[in-house]
Amino acid sequence: MRLSLDLRQDGHRPLGGLGRRAAVAEAPAPARDHVVAASETVALVLGEDSPLPETATDVADLVRLLRGHVAQLGVRTAPGAPTLLRAQRLCSDSIPEDYVASRVYVVRLAEATRELVACVESGEPEPVSVAGGRRWRRRRPTVNVLRGAVFALALACLVFAASVPRT
Repeated sequence: MRLSLDLRQDGHRPLGGLGRRAAVAEAPAPARDHVVAASETVALVLGEDSPLPETATDVADLVRLLRGHVAQLGVRTAPGAPTLLRAQRLCSDSIPEDYVASRVYVVRLAEATRELVACVESGEPEPVSVAGGRRWRRRRPTVNVLRGAVFALALACLVFAASVPRT
């Protein structure tokens, strides 16, 4: 399977090449929907007629595309959603060197992306927006805040123990 990522208008010359100038009155191309683009990439990997990637470069290209889709769709889902966490965990893994293991990794990443697409399409809770102000969510304290609180408590215990008279 050879993946061509070149943008070609008619199959003969690349868009934006040296010999082609865009007309001044041309409107910019509309942005593609991330859900549609992710669905197309998932279909490329998981489709019944889709062959396995032939080379390591093909695997790397597919993984790069799928990781990009996970990053784009992750913005549209709730931060703690299990599907998002699973997809992000898979994205953080490195691509296996073995032939079979790398293809299995691509399929697992495509399945996680498909679940994330379904999550976004179903309209599950979106991230809490600061501007919206409708839903309130309690923020978790950071690790440094917890460390500071433990240090202050230990210091208070030390001061109290030092102030108690010895008998």
